[in-house]
Amino acid sequence: MYYLYLLRLQCAGGHRMGIREHFYDSLYGGGRITVGEALNLWHDAPLEELMYVADLLRRKLHPGKMVGWMIDRNVNITNVCFSQCRFCNFCRTAKSDDAYVTTDEEYDRKIEELLALGGEQLLLQGGMNPDLGLSFYTDLFSRLKSRWPGVKLHALGPPEVAWLARAEKMSYRDVLSALHDAGLDSLPGAGAEILSDRVRKLVSPSKATVAEWLGVMREAHRLNLPTSATMMFGHAETVQERLEHLDLLRKLQDARPEGHDGFITFIPWPFMDRGTRLAEKDGIRSRVTAAEYLKMIAISRMMLDNISNIQSSILTVGKETAMISLHCGANDLGSVMIEENVVSAAGEPFRVNPETMQEIIREAGFTPKRRDQRYDFVD
Repeated sequence: MYYLYLLRLQCAGGHRMGIREHFYDSLYGGGRITVGEALNLWHDAPLEELMYVADLLRRKLHPGKMVGWMIDRNVNITNVCFSQCRFCNFCRTAKSDDAYVTTDEEYDRKIEELLALGGEQLLLQGGMNPDLGLSFYTDLFSRLKSRWPGVKLHALGPPEVAWLARAEKMSYRDVLSALHDAGLDSLPGAGAEILSDRVRKLVSPSKATVAEWLGVMREAHRLNLPTSATMMFGHAETVQERLEHLDLLRKLQDARPEGHDGFITFIPWPFMDRGTRLAEKDGIRSRVTAAEYLKMIAISRMMLDNISNIQSSILTVGKETAMISLHCGANDLGSVMIEENVVSAAGEPFRVNPETMQEIIREAGFTPKRRDQRYDFVD
């Protein structure tokens, strides 16, 4: 095929592709690669080769030069969480001096600032606070929607839904329906980390299991509630476990009802280790280089043929790596993120304003297009 001829010219040193040519040919023709085949590519294929093929797949899904971005705000409902994950510096116990639950007055101020800057999405997350039941969240969403009907609520995540279902003795579907009726617009992919129970027992033993995380998302997809999928990698997992994570997402996306959104996007980011118990007590440091992050983006684009968008985490990887990621499978740079506290507590966040975000996209050779919660471009 012509694109394989171009690949041979593109790859530095004229790498002998061998059996990899079959994988690329199959991918471009709409086929799939297995976890084992992806693992072989991870270990054997040069990075520039993976980047080039992933870029071809990205162009096939998203013709043209447009790259998405948005303005939103991440407001933490509470910092009290019984989970106490070993990678999290943000959570507190109920008895901590700095424990809090965000007040109505604080929501009003934060939302007014969001709207003044042109944003419309409010990302509401926080801890699993044992004092806050389902009625707290439905009342909160209803109040926010009543006062700010135009604001889109992208809130909670599978671990919170699974915990609420257990606490309230309700099904995932009934909890999600109650939240949706109260004003929930979409469900983030929070708490995925790595979808391996071996890894989860090491880094977040009190959080949702793999089956629970997938079960909540399955019900969300049946309700046609838009969701995102995530991955925090570079800590206790193996490369194979990362690829098995992608395979689980791909299978769940396949199972969504016809015409339903399922996962709108996939967002991977590297583990940020500063001051975390994983780093300080367990000796597990962040081990993701820029090259490894780009390889993760490229392999994700190859495996996730049924998830349209891949978002690069400019917040955690910075300008240069994010720019390059747009040439190896990513088609979105995420949000300006007016406020973010959880990731920032474990690393140095890269913050941008709307003008800078657009300049970065242009510098990478693309056209910035602002988008909404559903990844549709807006004027």
